[in-house]
Amino acid sequence: MDNPASHKPDPFRPLLGVGLYALGYWVLLNVVATVAGFLGKSMVALTIPPLVTASIMGAIAMAIFESRRLTDLGLYWTDGAGRNLFTGVGLGAGGAMLLILPPVALRLAHFEPAPTHFSVGAALFTLALLFCGAAGEEIAFRGFPLQFLMRGYGSWVGIIGVGILFGLLHGFNPGATRMSMANTAGFGILFGFAVLRSHDLWLPIGFHFGWNAALPFLGVDLSGFTIQVVGYRLVWTAGDLWSGGTYGPEASLLASGVLLVLFLAVRRIPVRRGTAYLLDSKSVDDAPENL
Repeated sequence: MDNPASHKPDPFRPLLGVGLYALGYWVLLNVVATVAGFLGKSMVALTIPPLVTASIMGAIAMAIFESRRLTDLGLYWTDGAGRNLFTGVGLGAGGAMLLILPPVALRLAHFEPAPTHFSVGAALFTLALLFCGAAGEEIAFRGFPLQFLMRGYGSWVGIIGVGILFGLLHGFNPGATRMSMANTAGFGILFGFAVLRSHDLWLPIGFHFGWNAALPFLGVDLSGFTIQVVGYRLVWTAGDLWSGGTYGPEASLLASGVLLVLFLAVRRIPVRRGTAYLLDSKSVDDAPENL
C-alpha cells in the first residue's frame, strides 16, 4: 500500500522551482541584453531581451518541473484570448488617461511643445517594442514564477509575493522612490489578480501594454524613462507628490488612487476563462466573489 505521506506536497518545491528559474533568467538576460545592446538602440535592449529570456526560461521550467509547454502558462490563443487581450488594453489605457487628464483639467499640469517630430512609422515601432516589453515582463513574473507559487502556496500568497518583488526590482529604475516602488508593487498585484480572474496571460499582457503605451503618447515619462514619441510633453505645476518627480506619474499619489479604481474594474469586468495548466490542474481559489 502507498504511504499517504508520500503524496503530500513538498513545501520547498515551489521555492526551488522559482529560485532556479530566477537564477537562469538573470544569467540569460544579461547575455541576451548584451547582444541586443550591440545590435540595437537602448529601447530595443530594454524590451526585446526580457521577452526572449522569459520565453526560453518559461519553456525550460515548464519542461523540467511539469513536462509541459510554454503555452500551458496561459498563452494558448483560445476563442476568448483576443477579447481578454483587448479588454486589458482598454483597462490599461483608460487607467493612464484617468491618471493624466483630470490633473490637466484641474490645471495641475499642462502640455507644452517638445522638440520631437512625430512619425507614424516611429510610433508603430515604439508600440511594437512596448508590447514586447509588456509581454516579456508578464511572462517573466506572472508566468511560471507566479503560477508555480500560486499552486504551491495559494493564490494570494503568490500574487502578493511576486507583486512585491516586481515593485522592488523597479527600484533600480531612474528616479525611483519609495512611492514608485509601492505603486509598482500594487500594479504587480493587480496584474496577478488579472491572471487569477482570467487563467491566462493575455489579460495582464494587454493591461500592462495599454498602460505602458498610453503614458508616452500622453507626453509623460514611463517608469523613469523618457520615450519621445509625440511633439508635446506634460509639464506639472504641482509638486512631486502629485507629479511623481523624475520617475513620472506612476510614483505619485494620483497613481495610488487610480490603482484602487483599476482593482475594482478587474474584479467586475467580464473576462473569458483561459487555460493555464498550473492553475487548472489543482484547485485554486479563484472566484472573485470569494475575495
